[in-house]
Amino acid sequence: MDSSKVKSIMFSLGADLCGVADVNRFEDAPEGYHPLDVFPTCQSVISFACRFPAGVLSCKTAVPYTRVRNSITAKMDAIALDFCIEMDKLCIAAIPIPTNESQWDSKTKRWRSIISQKHAAQAAGLGTIGRHSLLITPEFGSMVWLGAVLTEAKLQPDPELEKICNDCNLCVKACPVNALEYSEIKQQVCWDHAFGDNEETKNWEISCHQCRDICPYNLGYQI
Repeated sequence: MDSSKVKSIMFSLGADLCGVADVNRFEDAPEGYHPLDVFPTCQSVISFACRFPAGVLSCKTAVPYTRVRNSITAKMDAIALDFCIEMDKLCIAAIPIPTNESQWDSKTKRWRSIISQKHAAQAAGLGTIGRHSLLITPEFGSMVWLGAVLTEAKLQPDPELEKICNDCNLCVKACPVNALEYSEIKQQVCWDHAFGDNEETKNWEISCHQCRDICPYNLGYQI
């Protein structure tokens, strides 16, 4: 198995981007959230992304953005699961990382995925994390959703990218709750403002994505 075959399978399953990181690139992961903490025989982390339609940023209602987010989450999890099944057929162990599932880390007082999707994507050369804490890719900017798979296969890693975000701080100024005023996002402040029930419609929705809207690279920079 080589990296080109891995990417071919990922693209056939519906991924728009795919990259590979060596497990040694995760030495700065928080305690308990390193790939080896999840899968002790992990050699490589495969990150993939699907494009998030940009039109939903301009809607006057939160319903389309929220629905796309919910639907694409299921899509990413299905791609990861199907990929792992394909690896099983080749007698290669691989496990899917949930795309949008967090647990409380009592050590750092933050919610975390068992493996950070953004940091996995950055380590695999898909993009770099911006000031707004979102991944920015050359092709699609921050308009992507992320998935990952851990595998025991030793794959050729992709090169990491140079920093894309230019620290213009437009996202910092745009945040209505000042969640970006420090280098680490005020996670709970952001979530409490952006996610929740609409008192008028009684629907759960994502009502704020201003940091994504304002980013000069929110649609990428490749022609």
